[in-house]
Amino acid sequence: MAMLSRGSFVDFVPSGHIVLAGLAAFIVVSIVLNVLSQILFRDPNRPPVVFHWIPVFGSAVSYGMDPYKFFEENRKKFGDVYTFVLLGRTMTVALGPQGNDFVLNAKLSDVSAEDAYHDLTTPVFGNGVIYDCPNHRLMEQKKFAKSALTVPAFRTYVPIIIEEVRKYWLKSPQFFGGNPNRASANAHLMTAMPELTIFTASRTLQGKDIRAKFDESFADLYHDLDRGFTPLHFVFPHIPIPATFRRNAAQKKVSDTYMAVIRDRRQRSDFSEFDVINTFLKEAIYKDGVRMTDREIANMQIGILMGGQHTSAATSTWALLHLAADTELREALYREQIEVCGEDLPDLTYENLQNMPLLNYTIRETLRMHPPLHSLMRRVRSDLAIEGTRYVVPKGHYVLAAPGVPMIDSKYFKEPATFRPSRWAEAKNEINLEDSGEVTTVSKGAKSPYLPFGAGRHRCVGEQFAYVQLGTILAMFVREFTWTLPDGSGVPKPDYSSMVTLPSEPTNIIWTRRKVGEKKPVV
Repeated sequence: MAMLSRGSFVDFVPSGHIVLAGLAAFIVVSIVLNVLSQILFRDPNRPPVVFHWIPVFGSAVSYGMDPYKFFEENRKKFGDVYTFVLLGRTMTVALGPQGNDFVLNAKLSDVSAEDAYHDLTTPVFGNGVIYDCPNHRLMEQKKFAKSALTVPAFRTYVPIIIEEVRKYWLKSPQFFGGNPNRASANAHLMTAMPELTIFTASRTLQGKDIRAKFDESFADLYHDLDRGFTPLHFVFPHIPIPATFRRNAAQKKVSDTYMAVIRDRRQRSDFSEFDVINTFLKEAIYKDGVRMTDREIANMQIGILMGGQHTSAATSTWALLHLAADTELREALYREQIEVCGEDLPDLTYENLQNMPLLNYTIRETLRMHPPLHSLMRRVRSDLAIEGTRYVVPKGHYVLAAPGVPMIDSKYFKEPATFRPSRWAEAKNEINLEDSGEVTTVSKGAKSPYLPFGAGRHRCVGEQFAYVQLGTILAMFVREFTWTLPDGSGVPKPDYSSMVTLPSEPTNIIWTRRKVGEKKPVV
């Protein structure tokens, strides 16, 4: 023993094992301290915290796997207001119509969507637009976009969407695959609907020259942008993985493509087409006299198209899946078209869509059961008191609204798990907004239990376009096909792995052509 010098014992232990032992000890101590802090040091002026074992990581797994299950389980424990930890961020949830109003209608001085989403959206959309500018600039950008989304524009969009749908059916292997007489096939909706909605959105909102790019490699670039718009990137926007590198490269290429189109239109002084790009080129001057740069207009187009495609792709897929499961509803929609348009079913018009209540109820019901976004977040800019409670949300924390929660709550909608568009024809008997039992209709205010397009200053400006796009696409499917789900399958459960809530796979339908040989040609 005398021969053992001081410290020589460590020579018998591999250095790697020492590091691992130290790391394990650090993790154990961190977990113990985290648990003790939750048990012993609760602040009565803060909302209750959802228990979590691992610090920083928090409730990321349970929230990410099924947000609605997570919301409901913790509402039963804590009520409508509580806090959870999400990968180092402290989130205070405010549920129900009052929670929607608290988060979505909060003062700009108290909360900020820009602070919450800047790091996620700016690498995708680009600089100077959406959440990479002061809020008053964003409000004016939305106003520029909204000025192009008018009834006269929608009247021109309907025949364009019809043309794009027919072209897609003819070319797509999911449908006719070049054979206009094909009578039936199996279609994979999560392949078909993202393609179809981006074709129709690009052609209507941005013109022929942008739509033509999607026949080349442009769609692949948008796919790369999409894969950089994930929950992982919300937390780690610049994480060095292949999806991040592809996102960055795609953003530059897509923005440069829009720049080339803008330069071409300016050189030719051709602003005749009624689309959003031309609206920005002509009208995008802020109130202080500053004009949006062409690069900012190009970047804005990325956000507009992704907004017009993401939610429509998800919603149209969900609607078609529900109609595959409810063939009586599908046939009722077919009869409605005949009543509105006539026995020979001439091409749809914008006015036709306005006179099809069941079609619009079907879209509304799809959005009720499957709102595209399950969580809407704001970062707190100054300590924020929660009305009616003793709680204060500290500066630097986040507040989170979940508009989808009241949309599937029996307190506001009878049999909320049942897909029943007819409920909207009986809205006064269906939707209860007050605890007192007073019954009223759904409003667009932030306190409404039905907010699929958000509320407040960040309410989506594309709501009416979405109804035109979705209504036209669904009506075209109804008049051309019958379809069912594969044997033994039901409507899929939601998949929450992306920013937009999609149906989990498989998302197949088996379609059959109506009255083959009696329909108009698809081209």
